Amino acid sequence: MSLFQTKAWQSAWWETWGQQKRFRLIRKWDGEVSGLYESRYRLKGLLPVRSLQFVGTSHRELRTPRTEYNTFCNGSLTGASLVTAMEQVLERHPWTEIVFNDLLGGSREVSALVTIAATHRWAFRIIASDDGYAVATTEDFRDYLASLGANSRRRLYNRRRLLESLGEVHLENLWPGSSELFFETLNRFHRARWDKDCVTDKSLEFHLKFLSRVEEEKGKPLLSVLRCNNEIVSVLYNVWYCGVVYNIQAGFEESFHKKLSLGSLHLGYAIEEAFKCPITQKFDFLAGEGKNENYKSRFATERYQFISVMLVKSVLFRALYWMRG
Repeated sequence: MSLFQTKAWQSAWWETWGQQKRFRLIRKWDGEVSGLYESRYRLKGLLPVRSLQFVGTSHRELRTPRTEYNTFCNGSLTGASLVTAMEQVLERHPWTEIVFNDLLGGSREVSALVTIAATHRWAFRIIASDDGYAVATTEDFRDYLASLGANSRRRLYNRRRLLESLGEVHLENLWPGSSELFFETLNRFHRARWDKDCVTDKSLEFHLKFLSRVEEEKGKPLLSVLRCNNEIVSVLYNVWYCGVVYNIQAGFEESFHKKLSLGSLHLGYAIEEAFKCPITQKFDFLAGEGKNENYKSRFATERYQFISVMLVKSVLFRALYWMRG
């Protein structure tokens, strides 16, 4: 399981976005596997569709923080037992389509879904895939730096000297006392870079609920800000959980200095802290790429893949989806 299957994440998401008129919870989360819900809509405004999805995801209707590492069953199940357990759930509820986002590529669950679809003659297709990246932090930080290319090492670490020559530099965790300042700053940086908000009133409500609850599951919010001369110049929305630091979101002051990549430098400080912590095994960048380059691939020591799949029952809907592409 991951941070995204905690009761904190799942409950906060459902309370914030699950109360839509056409949503119905059909299996609650348990702190290990993702909850399931039914979403009803009309295809092209005419044909009624029942869509089975993971709590934390929405294929067509909502834009919400991304929920990754989704899981259907307890990790102890394998082979025929896993297929049977998944099959029982899928046959218990009526549905038109199943859309399972961000399953770990190559997982037993993906293989089980392929088997189930073939057995029942349901259509199965991959509708999206995305790479994720992480840094294993169990060895020595200096060895990790030495493994990087010269340019990556300079951006992540060596240019600290230049930053520190510009003024007093320090890091601070704004959780819990200044969490709203953190999200205001994150949104300001994001709007300047992407010309859109990443934090709304509704998503702020979600984040604050999640962060307060994850502490009850032994998680640690790390709303890290990098200050230079007491001015916040970069932010990292990280959460430590079960030995992994998850990097959920980031933002920085783009116009600060033309020779500095503040986001990369801030990541360097955070990754170094993860190496120093004896109970941390990984710094997980999660999925997605940067605006101008895939910076995560430059710094990562591990690469994995998420895939999103769709299963469709009826011949009619299979034909309609095929025509839509």
